[in-house]
Amino acid sequence: MAIITIGIDLAKSVFAVHGVNESGKPELVRPEVPRAKLMELIANVPPCLIGMEACSGAHHWAREFSRFGHTVRLMAPKFVAPYRMSGKRGKNDAADAAAICEAVARPNMRFVPLKSIEQQSRLFVHRARQGYVEQRTALINRIRGLLSELGIVLPLKAATVRLEAHKHLEDLPGWCNTVVGDALSELTHLDERIAQYDKYIAQAAAEDPQSRQLMHLSGIGPTTASAIVATVGKGHDFSCGRQFCAWLGLVPGQYSSGGKQRLGRITKAGDSYLRTLLVLGARAALATAKNKTDPVSRWAISVQERRGYWKAVVAIAAKNARMCWAMLQRGEAFKMPA
Repeated sequence: MAIITIGIDLAKSVFAVHGVNESGKPELVRPEVPRAKLMELIANVPPCLIGMEACSGAHHWAREFSRFGHTVRLMAPKFVAPYRMSGKRGKNDAADAAAICEAVARPNMRFVPLKSIEQQSRLFVHRARQGYVEQRTALINRIRGLLSELGIVLPLKAATVRLEAHKHLEDLPGWCNTVVGDALSELTHLDERIAQYDKYIAQAAAEDPQSRQLMHLSGIGPTTASAIVATVGKGHDFSCGRQFCAWLGLVPGQYSSGGKQRLGRITKAGDSYLRTLLVLGARAALATAKNKTDPVSRWAISVQERRGYWKAVVAIAAKNARMCWAMLQRGEAFKMPA
């Protein structure tokens, strides 16, 4: 019988492959496939459904396998784990491949959107900028820690740390002056690098028509628009805007039982980078909403009055996410309601 589903456990050098036929019986079981032989193995298999975990290199392999007519699906590892049946097989590469093969065929399985080369290249810029921002934050905290050893306690605000550190620099004794001076010099270099990457992101957003459409929304700037388009494309992997919000973790977690509905805090599942950008944009939108009279701004102010500041921020972020999905799905600009 023909192979209809294949599960591949990705690795650096040696892969595990598990394929089954229509009746679910194994037809292709290769617990150890060298990296150089994997492409040849998949190319000789008739077009079928291939499942993999969304990990390093998964999007590359998905694009390569698609060239042979295969349908490729990526899944979050936490959704594959329940199918491993650890009580029977234990944890190994072959068991992982079999679990992936079973999980990808489930009708209610949720999949990770496949990314093109162009999408990944734009995400490279976002990830690099995010890394530089984290390095800058760590360096500022290091400067605060070093100065606190000398009795100079500075607040958390980055601008204040820069200003006060420069003021005390000449008074620092011996090697302390050298170390803190070098740290401040490196901080200036990181500021310049982050500013340069901000220009890269703005340029990429200006060149992309989808990003330009999203930037018409209040609270969606070049960074957020570019990141959304690079991550989800046209949003075809989501059936509705609320599903996109749930994927981002902007919907409340449910703890309902016995016919009683209990909603808790937002789940914070999914892409934390996108969620952070949407929340920061929502804060900016709420700050300017008091000076506007459009329906969305009036709604934001009413939510803040009824539920408080932070719930209003999350509500605006969720609404922006839904509107972004609708604009990507339909290819239309946002139309302000009358």
